Amino acid sequence: MYFKEELEQKAAMVEDALNRYLPPPDTYPPLIHQAMRYSVMGGGKRLRPALVMAGAETVGGSAVDVLPAACAIELIHAYSLVHDDLPAMDNDDYRRGKPTNHKVYGEAMALLAGDALLTLAFKLLAECPSSHPKDVVRVIHEIALGAGTLGLIGGQVVDTFSAGEEIDEKLLNYIHRNKTGAMYRLSVRSGAILAGAKEKELANLTEYAEHLGLAFQIKDDILDCEGDEKKLGKPVGSDIRNKKATYPSLFGMENSREKARVAINNAIAALRTFGSKADFMRALAKFVIERDF
Repeated sequence: MYFKEELEQKAAMVEDALNRYLPPPDTYPPLIHQAMRYSVMGGGKRLRPALVMAGAETVGGSAVDVLPAACAIELIHAYSLVHDDLPAMDNDDYRRGKPTNHKVYGEAMALLAGDALLTLAFKLLAECPSSHPKDVVRVIHEIALGAGTLGLIGGQVVDTFSAGEEIDEKLLNYIHRNKTGAMYRLSVRSGAILAGAKEKELANLTEYAEHLGLAFQIKDDILDCEGDEKKLGKPVGSDIRNKKATYPSLFGMENSREKARVAINNAIAALRTFGSKADFMRALAKFVIERDF
């Protein structure tokens, strides 16, 4: 219950900040700002921004101080989903229980909304309050790399063009580590860097994030096969429909569950030096593989 309440508290902080950072819906030209808000303010677990705040708190920093970075990460995540849902990508009709952006605003506006969210994210990062500007620059640099062709986009490219092909575990891990894992790694590292983490602390938190991201994607693969559409807010079976390689398709369901459990245990083990300050992150790791949405 403690974890659930803290996650809800962090999500509420992010929701309030996003509402302030996004241009009002009547700002000219209104259609683009309404499309941006439609996908950003449409719900979601807010796990990535929560990890930005938790990364800061684990090394003695403040969640409030890293809110701009937390919101920037969420905007990048939202942009990637808007583009991922497009007909040229996964061609999904629903996201979080409602029609996807392009189904409401059209493909052209969905493309532009995604572009605008990514651009706004870097504006927020540049405005992060910090007594050490070099830490802000470091975070901007890391996020630019991790959200680009050496991270998120690289993983999406390989995922898209390996559809229908036989791939091995090494390539599947590359897809998961970049398409999904990169944003978890960036979330934890951004919060910690802005809070002045020591390099050893940063290394341990990075290890945590790597294993957490892998477990999250394996669980997503499992839920796409056997999840409840009402809880997920989107149709199940999209990976099969799009002929995507997944952990269940490569290893079977039980082996996939075991691999997720191992990844979570490794994530929790990486936090052993942080004591009670990392309790939220430990609970979040357990939540990732126990969730049904």
